Amino acid sequence: MLDIYQPATGVDKAPVIVFFFGGNWVSGSRGDYAFVGQALAARGFVVVIPDYRLYPQVRYPDFLDDAAQAVAWTRREIAGYGGDPSRMFVMGHSAGAYNAAMLALDDRWLGKQGSKPQALRGWIGLAGPYNFLPIQNPTTRPVFNFPDTPPDSQPLAHVGARAPPALLIAAKSDSVVNPMRNTGTMAQRLRAAHVPVREVYYDGVSHATLVASLSTSLRSLAPTLDTVEEFVRSDGGRDK
Repeated sequence: MLDIYQPATGVDKAPVIVFFFGGNWVSGSRGDYAFVGQALAARGFVVVIPDYRLYPQVRYPDFLDDAAQAVAWTRREIAGYGGDPSRMFVMGHSAGAYNAAMLALDDRWLGKQGSKPQALRGWIGLAGPYNFLPIQNPTTRPVFNFPDTPPDSQPLAHVGARAPPALLIAAKSDSVVNPMRNTGTMAQRLRAAHVPVREVYYDGVSHATLVASLSTSLRSLAPTLDTVEEFVRSDGGRDK
């Protein structure tokens, strides 16, 4: 299932953002992130927030197939909701940022749906885990079949010159997903491949409150919403 958020004023051919929630691949629901859809729709975007299957129902990589199916559905149908399928971005927080990264960097997942990462205009990661082997978190280990986790399960392994532009945002004080090991290393690898990337770190937010800063009540914590809007409106930084 997925939910669609549209600007109250109505739109035609608006940029589209598919947002994947976090929760360590073991928890979360699309309804918990209505505030994300509402915040981005208020800025003029059509937003899709899908559910995806979680552990123990599934393990890696099944939730990536779910995510890819949601993107494929959006590409087929979103014009009927005022969105422009040629201006699609994937976005996520924490585990959801991993999902977004894998769809944007590893062509296996969208390829199964008859598409490719290059069809995306960009991807946005909030506090994403992109480089987490060997897995330390005991909750995450069974999700990725540790210790037999395949190296190609890591987004960092799939960076190439054809990857879409990226916006990577992290909390400087994130104690859940190390910002330098994950966001910092991903940004370095993208730059080395000559992929446009914007890398942003905020004080005053944690792993959880980084995404919460998109909400109306916590927006003063960090300019996350403004940064995301700028990236999308600039077509992934192409229009400056």
